[in-house]
This record gives sequence, structure tokens and C-alpha cells, in this order.
Amino acid sequence: MEFTHHAQTRLQQRGIPTEAVDALLAYGNSRRHHGADVYYLDRQARSRAKAGLGSRLFNRIEKALDSYLVVGDDGAVITAAHRLQRLKF
Repeated sequence: MEFTHHAQTRLQQRGIPTEAVDALLAYGNSRRHHGADVYYLDRQARSRAKAGLGSRLFNRIEKALDSYLVVGDDGAVITAAHRLQRLKF
């Protein structure tokens, strides 16, 4: 996975580990918004992630899974942030 400099900075500032990024991309839903894909976990995706990752890893990164990723058309992660409220598309 490729990250922009901005995304690397934001992931570090916001304490979002790479395991959470991988889980968001692997198990998350994506929606197209303003020319980019936004990845996030809803209830069904969260249960798929828990089953796929195992309870130990899931419990370690569970708080970070309340985040979203913005991925550009070139496949690079543009930014990441914590979801503080419902995403509105």
C-alpha cells in the first residue's frame, strides 16, 4: 500500500496503526466521494473483521477501527481520520 506524505503524517499524529489501515482496506466498505474512495467499517464489516483478524488483534486495534481512509484513483492513501460522527455521503 502506498501512502502520501500527508497520509503518513496524519496516521502518525492520530495514532492509527498500519494493522488498522490494512483491516479497513480489507474488510471495509467503500463509497465514492468527491473523486476518491472512502473506506470505513459498518457493523457488518466490523463483524467480518473480527472473524477474519481473530479476537486478539481485533481487540488491540478496535479503537482505531473507528476511522476512515481516503484513497485516490492511483491507489495511494491520501488521508486518514477518526470518525467522530456518521459519515454523510
